[in-house]
Amino acid sequence: MAKAKELLEDSPGKKILLLANEAIARGVLEAGVRLVALYPGTPSSEIGNNLTFMAPHISDFYFEFSANEKVALEVAGAAAVAGVRSMMVCKGPGLNVAADPFFSLAYVGVRAGMVIVVADDPSMWSSQNENDSRYYALMGNTLMMEPADPIEAKSMLLDAYELSEKVGLPVLFRTTTRVNHTRAPVEFGPIRSRPKTVEFTKDPLRFVPVPAVARKRHPWLLKQIETARELSEKSPLNFTLGKGDLGIVTSGVSYNYVLEALDVLGVKAEVLKLGITHPIPERMLSDFLRKHKTVVVVEELEPFLETHARRLAQLHEISVKIIGKEQGQFPRVYEYSTRIVAEALCKIANCNTPINWSEIDEKVAELPELPPRPPLLCAGCPHRATYFAIRTATRGKAIYPSDIGCYTLSIAPPLETADILFDMGSSITTACGLAEVTDQDIVATIGDSTFFASGLAGLASAVYNQHRICLVVLDNRTTAMTGHQPHPGTGLTGMQKQVPPLDIGDACRGLGVKYVKTVEPFESIAGLVAEVREMVKWARENHSPAVLISKEPCALLTAADRRKTGEFPGRYYVDQDVCNACKRCLNRLSCPAMYMNPDTEKAMIDEALCNLCGTCVSVCPQGAIKQEGAK
Repeated sequence: MAKAKELLEDSPGKKILLLANEAIARGVLEAGVRLVALYPGTPSSEIGNNLTFMAPHISDFYFEFSANEKVALEVAGAAAVAGVRSMMVCKGPGLNVAADPFFSLAYVGVRAGMVIVVADDPSMWSSQNENDSRYYALMGNTLMMEPADPIEAKSMLLDAYELSEKVGLPVLFRTTTRVNHTRAPVEFGPIRSRPKTVEFTKDPLRFVPVPAVARKRHPWLLKQIETARELSEKSPLNFTLGKGDLGIVTSGVSYNYVLEALDVLGVKAEVLKLGITHPIPERMLSDFLRKHKTVVVVEELEPFLETHARRLAQLHEISVKIIGKEQGQFPRVYEYSTRIVAEALCKIANCNTPINWSEIDEKVAELPELPPRPPLLCAGCPHRATYFAIRTATRGKAIYPSDIGCYTLSIAPPLETADILFDMGSSITTACGLAEVTDQDIVATIGDSTFFASGLAGLASAVYNQHRICLVVLDNRTTAMTGHQPHPGTGLTGMQKQVPPLDIGDACRGLGVKYVKTVEPFESIAGLVAEVREMVKWARENHSPAVLISKEPCALLTAADRRKTGEFPGRYYVDQDVCNACKRCLNRLSCPAMYMNPDTEKAMIDEALCNLCGTCVSVCPQGAIKQEGAK
C-alpha cells in the first residue's frame, strides 16, 4: 500500500491528502502508541488496513486483528494498565460487543493513555443499526472527543492521549462515516518513540474490581470525570466563532454543515463547537445559553447535546429558547447534509434561502432514473453456489438464520436464504431458539471470520443443549466485506506473520459436534445439494447440531491470484444454439455476470464480469453453458 508507506515517513511539516482513517493511523505514530488491537468494521476499516502494513516497519510496536471487539478492548486495556499507550478500534455496533470490559476499565482506570476509536454509521451504510455511541461515554463516565474532519482526526488524537493520562481514564474517540471517509490535507508532526517493554506493577486492590474494590473505585471515577470536566472547560477544543443573536451548538461532522449552511444563507450566528462532548463544559455551555435568546442544537442521531443544554437551562434557570430535535426541526435518523441544516435554519431564523431547492428538485426529477443497482454477491462468489444448493436441497421450506457479512446479501431474490438476523454470531443462537419452538428444518449460515468472532460460544451452547440445528460455515478464507482482513483461520496476523491457521472443522469437533464435513462448493453443485440434504436428515434424526463447512476462497482473492500467476481457466459462454431460453440460470442463480440477450431472450455471459467459477454450468438443464480451453 503506497499510502501506508507514506504514513511511515518521519517528515514533520509535510502535508498529504488523507482520509480521516489514514490520519488516525498516522496519529498512532505521532502519539507514540505501543499497541493497537481491533476487529475490522466499516467505516473504521482503513485504520487497521494501513496499520497492518505499517506495523512490521515500526520499531517497538504491536498491532493485531483480534478475534472480536471484546478481545481487542481487553488486549489494549491491559497494555494501558501496564503503562504503555494503546488503542482499540471498532465500529459503532462493535462497542456493544466490548461494553462489558469498557465499563470495568473505566472503574480501574489506566496508567498510560488509551483511546477507543468508535466509528458510528448514521444512515446505516454498512451497519445493522444507527448506534449513537455518545451514550457510552455518559454511562461509563469516560471522556469523549469528536473530530469534524481528517485534520482534527489526527491533531485531536494526540490531545486525547494527553487528556487520558491526566485523568487516568480511556477516551472515546467518536467518528462517523462522513468523517472517516472524507479527505483533507493533513500535516505530519514528529514521530514519538515508544518503550519496548515496561514492568507491570501489581495493584490488585485497584485492578481486580471485586465488589469491595469496585465500591471504592466508583467514587474515584466520579471524581476523575469532574477533573476531566474542568479540563474540558479550559480546552481549546471547545470554542466559539462568529457573532450574532442566534446561537448554534454543534459538534463533529455537523459543525461542517452548520458553517456551510450559514455561508449559503448569509445568516449571522455565534457557533459553539464542542470537540470534547463528554464531560460537557457546563460553565461554557451555560454562559453561551445566557448570551442568546434562541439556541439551535445541530447534531446527528439522538438529542445528546440538546438534552444537556435543556438540563443546564433548567438547572440554572436560564431563559432561553432551545430548538433541536424535540420540536421536530431536525430528524433523529440518518445523516445530515448542508441542505437539511440550511432548510431548518431558514425556518428558525425566518429567512429566505438564496437557493431554490424546489427548482433543483424539479430539475433532478427531470433526469432519467438510474438503473437500480442493489448490493449483490460478486460474480464467482462461492456463497452463491452454497446458497443455491441450500435452497434447492430444502426446497425453500427451511428457516434460514443469517449472520453479519457478505452472505447477508442472500436476503435478495432469488436466493432468499436470510430469514432472521440480530447481530454477529446470532445465526447459531437464533437457530437454537427456533429449533425448540418449531418443527421446521433450520439451516443457519455464518462466515469464517464471524465464526471465530462470536460463533464459538453459540455452537458450544447448541452442543450442550442438543439443539437440532444445521450450520453451514461459509469459509471464504478472509474477512471479505470489510476489506479482506485476516482472522484466526487465515494463518496471517496483523503483524504480517504467517502462523498455523486454526481449523474450523477441528474447532467444531473440539466443541463436541458429532457431524462435521468440509465441502468445496465449486466441485459439484449436485454433490453439494446432496451434502446439505444429508446434513439436514442427520440433525433431524439425531437431535443434535450438524456442521457443513463450505470452503472456497473469496472470488476477489482468486482473481488477484490469477493476475499474479497469469494463468486463467478458459472463459465460459452460452451456446446460443443449445440454449432454449428457460432462464433457469438467470432466475435461480442470478449471477451478475449473466444477462439476457434482448434480441433472442437467451442467456449471455459478460466476459468482463465473469470470475470463472463455473457454477452456472451445473445449473443449466440443457448443458448450454460451456467452457473454452484454459489460457
